[in-house]
Amino acid sequence: MNGAQPTKLAIKATLHCLTGCAIGEILGTVIGSGLNWSNWNTELLTIPLAFFFGYSLTIRPLLRHGLGWKTATGVALGADTLSIVVMELMDTLVILLIPGALAAGPTTLLFWWSLAFSLLVAFIVAVPVNSWLIVRGKGHALVHKHHN
Repeated sequence: MNGAQPTKLAIKATLHCLTGCAIGEILGTVIGSGLNWSNWNTELLTIPLAFFFGYSLTIRPLLRHGLGWKTATGVALGADTLSIVVMELMDTLVILLIPGALAAGPTTLLFWWSLAFSLLVAFIVAVPVNSWLIVRGKGHALVHKHHN
């Protein structure tokens, strides 16, 4: 595998993972903000939602490719866990460090800018992690073994 290939695959894998994380983050932050929850309680909702949607977006195509539920779940856990952990750590840290970001509510620019910025930072940090995993035949490389 040439030097550009793992990075290209890592970017695609991270975008895929980011999509699931973003769905969970957006849903969780809108719910938490709408219920006037604290930042910490809101993050306690967004994190499991990010994992749920992140894994779901990997499991679904694996099931379509004929893998059983148990195998698809195992592949998704192996492929996405470290990426989601890294992205959630970064996203949570950034969003909690921006004063008033979550409290601003989903009708404000601060809320959406902060959420978008936190996801961008999470993406930037996760790409090299995913590249490192792919070079070693781990992470999202596990998913590609089942797509061929």
